[in-house]
Amino acid sequence: MAVARRTAKGVWDRFSASDPGLLRLMAGLRTVGAILLALAVLAPLGTSVTHLVAGAMTAMVATFAIQEKEVRGQAITLALGLPVALAAISLGALLNSRVVTGDLFFVLLIFGAVYCRRFGERGTALGLIGFQVYFVSLFVDASTSALPELCLTLAIAFACSAVVRFAVVPETPERTLARLREAFRARLAQLIAHQIELLDADAESPEGLEKILDDLRRSTARLHEAALMIQGRLEEGTRDAATAALLQRRVADAEIAAERLGVLLLNARSAERVETLTLHLPSASVPLSRRGRIGQDAGIALRRDLRALHLLVVRLVPDDRGTALPYVRNRLLGYREEQGLPQGSPAIQDCFRAIGEAARAILGLRLATHGARDEEYDTPEAMRSREEFEAEEISIAGEAAGAEEPEQTGLRRPTTRAAVQVAVGSALAIVGGEFLSTQRWYWAVLTCWVVFLNTASTGEIMVKGYRRLVGTVLGVVAGVVLAGAVGNHTWAAFALVVLCVFGMFFTAPLSYALMSFFVTAMLGLLYTLLNTYSLDVLVLRIEETALGAACGIIAAVLVLPVRTSHRTDEELGTVLARLRDVVSAAVAQLSGGPAVDLVDLARDLDTALDDLRSSTKPLTHPIAPLRARRQTARYIVALLETCAYHARSLAATAELVPSSKSVAADARLALAGRRITHNIDLIAAKVRDEEPDGVIESGSSIASMLDSGRHEVLRTGSVAFRVLRHLQRLDEGIVGLARPLGVPLAAPEESGGATGARKKP
Repeated sequence: MAVARRTAKGVWDRFSASDPGLLRLMAGLRTVGAILLALAVLAPLGTSVTHLVAGAMTAMVATFAIQEKEVRGQAITLALGLPVALAAISLGALLNSRVVTGDLFFVLLIFGAVYCRRFGERGTALGLIGFQVYFVSLFVDASTSALPELCLTLAIAFACSAVVRFAVVPETPERTLARLREAFRARLAQLIAHQIELLDADAESPEGLEKILDDLRRSTARLHEAALMIQGRLEEGTRDAATAALLQRRVADAEIAAERLGVLLLNARSAERVETLTLHLPSASVPLSRRGRIGQDAGIALRRDLRALHLLVVRLVPDDRGTALPYVRNRLLGYREEQGLPQGSPAIQDCFRAIGEAARAILGLRLATHGARDEEYDTPEAMRSREEFEAEEISIAGEAAGAEEPEQTGLRRPTTRAAVQVAVGSALAIVGGEFLSTQRWYWAVLTCWVVFLNTASTGEIMVKGYRRLVGTVLGVVAGVVLAGAVGNHTWAAFALVVLCVFGMFFTAPLSYALMSFFVTAMLGLLYTLLNTYSLDVLVLRIEETALGAACGIIAAVLVLPVRTSHRTDEELGTVLARLRDVVSAAVAQLSGGPAVDLVDLARDLDTALDDLRSSTKPLTHPIAPLRARRQTARYIVALLETCAYHARSLAATAELVPSSKSVAADARLALAGRRITHNIDLIAAKVRDEEPDGVIESGSSIASMLDSGRHEVLRTGSVAFRVLRHLQRLDEGIVGLARPLGVPLAAPEESGGATGARKKP
């Protein structure tokens, strides 16, 4: 029985890690539940199949359109959405026979729906409901005579959506945050498991090593993704700002400690002392040589302690029924203060110290989420860790209000520009769609609308249009098979429609092409229900999709275009600014300056880096024709990911200065920080198309810039050594960025004694 429970928990952990917070699962269940409930209510009323389809589609729209986190906000938006939907279906029925007037109104509706995004999540939801319900009226060929029954159907669909949302599958910010914390724990356990696999890997098998390294990179990225998702839910999911800040800091500590442990394990396995750059570069391979095998005794101890650390993560919720876990935790915590540190090379001992840091981070995470329940088992090392956590908690101030960026106005506002582009593209799609089919022209308009959702540049629109076309072609094939399988069995078709809807929402965040596949397969079934199915209709669907994507691309290129390079430059400039903020603030605090909220600054950097990564997808996509540009974009993003890791680690170390007895400020570090921030400023100026006022300084290592106490500073395993290592890697990463971006570098003789002073080229 115990084995079955452990197996079930392991399977659930893997699923929870694959779907952080179960957000995709809950979205799929909520949408499917709303559709099923709407069908269950409408069918006994003798509703026609056409109106059943309209009710199911409306229930789907009313459910997925609302994305607000607060329950009260969801209820208000849902209540406002019903009159919007009734107005849209009524206008659709009234204008159905007036072709020109209906087309003009549709274009205006599209413009208004996109423009409403400027009013936040509620405006976005109401605009989406208005557009999609008008589309439903076109799909079911609504008429004025059927309008009363259609309005009743829509009202029932909205009511069913509300029942499922608030009663059957309730969703509150607190529950979502709790599930995200569980996903973070599961992903942390996965990362440590892959680190154990790395330690056990056979250096004689290059293929096996490469697979383990890929798993390690992937699990590290997924842990970071879960941490960012928690950050986005903290404000609504916690009782106050102090609790949110505390949990954010503990999650950041755990993430950085686990990531650092992975890097040090790579160092220990590599004869060449491979550093963090190898972990982050997408295509890098780590040369784990046979000579770099860890000694037998040290390896046994390291494996034992990694498994113990994995157990602490798996059983993160405190268990008061025994002393086994506290004993294991206390032994690992002792490594932080050189207590019981196993014998081994400096690289191996660094790994044990990192295990101690990770154990401390796990203790802090447990205290922040579940409180203290086993203090009676504490050793002096554990007591000191708790005291440090308490001091940090007391020092956490209220959230500082960030400086608001100047709001853009007129056509420069993204929502206004997108509204104009979509309106122009939709007008073209209507005209072209009418030539292809006077009855199904709206598919071209829908595609044009969709390719503009969540896109901000011409390249993103082109990639999204391509993915939608690929998914549509595959979905047509599936639609033919499914339509032939169900025949005239109405409820079998509805059951498959529901499965397609679930697949659509479950896969939407993962793959837009896969989502389009499920949408098109579902349409084949819906056409079967409406007795309008034919192979010609599905082929027409492909043609209309291609036309709509082409119209969207034409509008994006010709009407107020936002070039991909322009957007990537903007995002790159933001990342550099955030990186400078983190480095300068962390170095200032490590040098004895005032304490600031470095965790918030580090998370701002992570958010900006995610935006940059998203903006470069058109450049790095396999269909991108410029191979050199694709490789440069990947190289720059990889270097920035490396710099972000070291900046986060530097910030985490600096956070310890005000409360820790083992981490002291060192004024000499300010000298190293000035060179790094100077180089960042030069690169940022180049990105802004300004002439750099100086050259990139390189050459002397960061450690060599600190003359006094050099031997003490560079003691392996010390906090000062760790700080210098992160600064050195940051310095190298920034210099590496300068080359592909064309920023001039100082000649070796000029930069040999870099002191932070600017030199003219």
